[in-house]
Amino acid sequence: MKALKIAATGMAAQQMRVETISNNLANMSTTGYNTRRAEFADLSYQQVARAGSVNATDGTLLPTGVQLGLGVRPAAVTVNLEQGSLSASGGDLDLAIQGSGYLEVVLPSGQSAYTRDGALKRSAEGVIVTSEGYAVAPEITIPDDARSISINADGEMFAFFGDTPEAQLLGRFNLVGFTNPKGLEAFGGNLFLETEASGAPLVSTPGQDGLGTLRQGYLEDSSVDPVREITELIEAQRGYELNAKVISAADQMLGATTQVR
Repeated sequence: MKALKIAATGMAAQQMRVETISNNLANMSTTGYNTRRAEFADLSYQQVARAGSVNATDGTLLPTGVQLGLGVRPAAVTVNLEQGSLSASGGDLDLAIQGSGYLEVVLPSGQSAYTRDGALKRSAEGVIVTSEGYAVAPEITIPDDARSISINADGEMFAFFGDTPEAQLLGRFNLVGFTNPKGLEAFGGNLFLETEASGAPLVSTPGQDGLGTLRQGYLEDSSVDPVREITELIEAQRGYELNAKVISAADQMLGATTQVR
């Protein structure tokens, strides 16, 4: 009885959907987090009678045939690139990306990673780093005697020293774009890695080449909509229960078969 295995694939699919929704809800307060959505595809079909084959009784062609589905399988967990709302934080090193693009950071291995989490910090050496301590590329160092800093929409960072009214340019933040940002590999810690599916990174100045601009003193909120996630959670739960009922019905049918005398 194939219904048992088919329903089992349905239960596994709904379980994966619940796990994806659970991860979204867990990250509803994560800076720059984009929601994920589980996608599925039907499995192969058993061709009992192919459409267009000859009917042996009178030689006519079957208009539809008989195709029995064998269940469902996971196809992808895609990232929704919808930007979260921007919240004022007041931090002089807090940066929100207004539009598309990622900040580039350098991992301890020397590999580049990419993030939209603009909650930047200052290391003991004055280097601008992420909350995990990874240096932002290109590396920018804030001198110890800097009185204040300012970052414009184009990514230029200026520092003010002592009583001097003129600002000194310390460096410029770049933004990185990808042909297919949904193909990036989630690394954890709000970081992504380049893959063959994402394409090569395009490094450019904020506001150019289709990339967004920077806003100092703001952070991007998570794009998770709790109401929508709870609604989908209920749907996934009901789908799991319905597949479980199919297994129960198939079990009763098998039980009836064994009781035939």
